[in-house]
Amino acid sequence: MPHVEKGMTVGLFGGSFNPPHQGHVLVAEIALRRLGLDQLWWMVTPGNPLKNHGELAGLEERVQLSRDIAPGPRVKVTAFEAAHKLHYTAQTLDFVKARNPGVHFVWIMGADNLKHFHRWQNWRGIARTFPIAVIDRPGSTLAYLSSKMAKAFSHARVDEDDAAVLPFMRAPAWTFIHGPRSSLSSSAIRRDRSAP
Repeated sequence: MPHVEKGMTVGLFGGSFNPPHQGHVLVAEIALRRLGLDQLWWMVTPGNPLKNHGELAGLEERVQLSRDIAPGPRVKVTAFEAAHKLHYTAQTLDFVKARNPGVHFVWIMGADNLKHFHRWQNWRGIARTFPIAVIDRPGSTLAYLSSKMAKAFSHARVDEDDAAVLPFMRAPAWTFIHGPRSSLSSSAIRRDRSAP
């Protein structure tokens, strides 16, 4: 895990990053700016349990590609989940929380993940571990309102104008952050690469 000090604000941005692209960079930049983060951990996962791993590039390759594209020194690319055999986000967040007392963490996710968030293992537990910042993605701006997560935790929604205080709030607390959106997607990039 990257080094942090007590009192710091840190965004946790996990994904397969297969491959990483400018859409991921945009989410990271928006999160850093709007949440006022000291760091953002770009967490390259061993592989999403809900996705087919047949097209999954090697972890070392995805880490290196992420380092090549990461926007600035506050973004720390890490793959500690593989080293500690963590396969689910809920496990990862519990692991991070136990080892970093006094650090203010926020889980960062693209709005496109909200649709299936309720299928993640212990998704309610995730929402109760750290505040969540949902960053707008193309085609997800309105759909997020109908997601099970948005409905289940409607009482914990924070206005995006107050996003800078989100890291200091007790979970459950979440906000939806609008902003510039990139239409890039890892699956589309993989399709284009395999096209004749």
